[in-house]
Amino acid sequence: MSRNHKDKYENSNPRRTHTFMSTEDANSGKKSYWPELEITGSIRNLSPNLWQLTHLTALYLNDNSLQRIPSEIGRLVNLRALDLSSNKLRSLPAELGDLIYLRELLLNQNYLRVLPYELGKLFQLQVLGLQGNPLSKEIMALYGEPSGTHKLLSYMLDNLQGIQTVNLIELPTMAGWT
Repeated sequence: MSRNHKDKYENSNPRRTHTFMSTEDANSGKKSYWPELEITGSIRNLSPNLWQLTHLTALYLNDNSLQRIPSEIGRLVNLRALDLSSNKLRSLPAELGDLIYLRELLLNQNYLRVLPYELGKLFQLQVLGLQGNPLSKEIMALYGEPSGTHKLLSYMLDNLQGIQTVNLIELPTMAGWT
């Protein structure tokens, strides 16, 4: 592989580094390990096999045409960074709240009107991107404050706990108990 060919595929984003395995390494039986995966290019559907890559620590699905993210994303428990920006997402699965090691969640430039309250469980989240979504004024006002990500996540967690409490109170009456 010529050096010029390799340069063509290198990303200018300093957060992302790419390493290509040489032909010699592949032929010698060297195993590859890639904790990051980037899939971009007007993708509409994702393979169900993606959700089996539980070793991933970063998943970049930005700049596609995704309209939904399946609940199986919750299987990627080792993710630290998830970029879903610039897609056509109208909603998010509650299982995003299971990705408790997430430090960065980018949701910019989608069609999100609401966020799942389960995002409040993302205690390690440091970067949350919400720009360019038709979210409520209340959500965007919280998000826009100093320490807005932390305040928004606390709000989401409080509302999640409120819903769970209501569900627990209603369960006996729904089952016919008095």
